Amino acid sequence: MAEKDRLARYRAMRSADRTPEPVPDDAPAPSVGTRFVIQEHHARSLHWDFRLERDGVLVSWAIPKGLPPDPKQNHLAVHTEDHPLDYASFEGAIPAGEYGGGNVTVWDHGTYDLEKWTEREVKVVLHGTRSNGRYVLFKTGKDWMIHRMDPVPEGWQPLPELVPPMLATLGALPGDDAEWAYEMKWDGVRLVLYISGGRVKALTRNHRDVTSNYPELHQLAASVGIRQMVVDGEVVATDANGRISFGALQNRMHVSRPTKKLLADSPVTFLAFDLLHLDGEPLLERPYAERRALLTEQGLKGAHWSTPPHFAGGGADAVATSRAQGLEGIVAKRLTSKYLPGKRTRDWVKVKNIRTQEVVVGGWRPGAGRREGRVGSLLLGIPGPDGLEYVGHVGTGFTDAVLDDLTRRLLRTERKTSPFANPLPRPHAKDARWVTPNLVGEVAFGEWTGEGLLRHPAWRGLRSDKKPGDVRLEGAFPERDQRGVDQ
Repeated sequence: MAEKDRLARYRAMRSADRTPEPVPDDAPAPSVGTRFVIQEHHARSLHWDFRLERDGVLVSWAIPKGLPPDPKQNHLAVHTEDHPLDYASFEGAIPAGEYGGGNVTVWDHGTYDLEKWTEREVKVVLHGTRSNGRYVLFKTGKDWMIHRMDPVPEGWQPLPELVPPMLATLGALPGDDAEWAYEMKWDGVRLVLYISGGRVKALTRNHRDVTSNYPELHQLAASVGIRQMVVDGEVVATDANGRISFGALQNRMHVSRPTKKLLADSPVTFLAFDLLHLDGEPLLERPYAERRALLTEQGLKGAHWSTPPHFAGGGADAVATSRAQGLEGIVAKRLTSKYLPGKRTRDWVKVKNIRTQEVVVGGWRPGAGRREGRVGSLLLGIPGPDGLEYVGHVGTGFTDAVLDDLTRRLLRTERKTSPFANPLPRPHAKDARWVTPNLVGEVAFGEWTGEGLLRHPAWRGLRSDKKPGDVRLEGAFPERDQRGVDQ
């Protein structure tokens, strides 16, 4: 009786004239080799194919998240068809429409020692270029799981679930220039990315999950592959002239499921500027200069992500560059500074070209003429010791779409009494409509008046990444006691 052809299923799923994969005509010959290979496979969804040589074929499992680095976590392993031995060195692009269409690269290879092999359990010790140690594959119902049997290396830590971003203090250029590095201040939304197993989670400064708002980030995670990292950065958008614009980002900030048209019309880019965790190693205690060097080594550059340069020394030149590019300013970072999660520190100093202020919306005045039935101006405040302190009103900087959106939002939160702790000037309070102060926005302005009001403010947009409690004064009122001025 002829032995079963272990490649029959593999062969039935492929046509040699339509795929570059090896498709042998004959049944496999017996072998006693102990090779293993892990291939990174960018198919409909990113996964890793784990293959062990056994009796003339590569017995194969698809592992969506790669080998588990932590013995406390098991990863799914989907048992697939046996592959020919020649597949161990295969790399290339399987055409779209074919089974497994997508790019395949060899992620790791080596040999293994066999400890146990049954129909429901396989124990091996891997000796690879990247992967070493004892693993067990075991069947649970229809599926298989893979488990790391060795303890993690000393010092290894799992990917953290939350690292609150470190915050900068508003100030002037440092005097000891050689002790600092300088980055451009990007006019976008701060995001911390948690990347593991080719998947990403994006959290804002107030820990809101906005992964679905920016599907471009999934491509970044896929490019990283099986590696684990936490990356701090900013997501930005550009205007019609190609300049970074917070206004342009408004189209995407508030849309959790962007359409294909919106993705095409309003693309975003993630700009990475700090690396907080890498492959089991926490980096928070490392000085900024080392973290930045490690970030650069990762080569994060793609269609919707990049690692902009930083400049060691030369603060005045950095300011000039930021002005020439129409940017908001720069951020100076002390080369020796550690990363202090959630802390506001003078080891990071932001130097602004334009004055901006985050504000809380406490009310609005109806418009007239073409704005009839919509917002005419917004009444703004900043949290202070006694409550929400009124700092002025803004009536410029709105598009029709923004006015419609703001009017809808404000009508839903109207209240009968003013939320402001101090009285408003009579002209500002005339026909005012009060709202629950839960919307945060940002304005650009000229200066503070002697009465502590914003002079010539212009609306820049809502800050859905901030909470009212995050808002603080960006500078002292000229004729009031100085309050918290670092932001």
